[in-house]
Amino acid sequence: MTEVAEDQAVPVHILEQFVRDALTAAGSAHEQAAAVASALSSASLRGVDSHGVRLLPHYLRVLHSGRVTPSPRLQVKRTLLSTAVVDADNGFGHYASFRAVAEGCAMAGQAGVAAVSVINSSHFGAAGCYVLAAAEQGFVAFAFANSDSFVLPHDGMQPFHGTNPLAFAAPIRDERPYLVDMATSIVPWNRVQDYRSRGRKLPEDIAVGATGAMTTDPGEVTALLPLGGERFGFKGAALASMMEVLSAVMTGMAHCSRLIPMVGGDASTPRRLGHFFIVLKPDAFVSRATYERGMAAYLDDLRSSPPKPQRQVMAPGDREWAAVDRRSVTGIPMPPALLAEYRQIAEAFGLEDLQLRKARMT
Repeated sequence: MTEVAEDQAVPVHILEQFVRDALTAAGSAHEQAAAVASALSSASLRGVDSHGVRLLPHYLRVLHSGRVTPSPRLQVKRTLLSTAVVDADNGFGHYASFRAVAEGCAMAGQAGVAAVSVINSSHFGAAGCYVLAAAEQGFVAFAFANSDSFVLPHDGMQPFHGTNPLAFAAPIRDERPYLVDMATSIVPWNRVQDYRSRGRKLPEDIAVGATGAMTTDPGEVTALLPLGGERFGFKGAALASMMEVLSAVMTGMAHCSRLIPMVGGDASTPRRLGHFFIVLKPDAFVSRATYERGMAAYLDDLRSSPPKPQRQVMAPGDREWAAVDRRSVTGIPMPPALLAEYRQIAEAFGLEDLQLRKARMT
């Protein structure tokens, strides 16, 4: 019987520096590389491995192939008093999205509400990164994006919508923010890839293969089901459709079925994705004290709701913050296949291997 190699844990600060160094060595401007490294490492720290440091090899490939601009010149255009458009210049979506949220916070600080779109972008990782950046400054925020076709429309036979994530965060006094970060499919596509890299089977009833039959083999998956599954997938499909209106129609970018695939034969043509962000200042609507009391009362009541046996009622974000507490101590689990890719990256760019960094820095 063949033994399955175990994951190895690496401290998050070491991973973040490695990602930043690798992207910089590959030609990315430092500020852009730092934004990507921050987004990937923080996603992994929250337990969102599907959108964390496992994406580095893919990002290096699209940077090398020319899909992503190494040194993008972001352009920010204020269109009205509290609206703006950020042109990502086909750089990494993380860089443009952090800039969009910063612009949204500045405008919402004055007007109470702001909306910012991002155009000519690329994959931006975990949507939660950007709403958290706003919440940490005291703002409530939404983030929306679409993606290429991975998900069956309700009662459909071929993929149409993407996993089309949405995220929402709200500040909480003396606590880490309330956080919703989700795909509008049952699971994100990168979760399937993560399962594949770990040699694990998928849960049942979330994905189909080429014949349209359900499969638990991540290598056979050709499409995901929308949130709600086979019976109630119209709900997830409707949410995915809303992401298209905001991320494609409202940005002038292509919608899901007309996007260049994230993974495929063409890795050189820019994808020109759109993202959309809304930022709100709570005390433009109620006093800050009223807002803080309301959030505390709501979350106290929610968390104290009677749980099922051996279970716990949690608020959105509680699971992620528990992962942060745990992984801040134990490190980020890296599957053997990903560690091997990181070793190849270190050799290709003349960087210090992760294990050597870990030995030196811990």
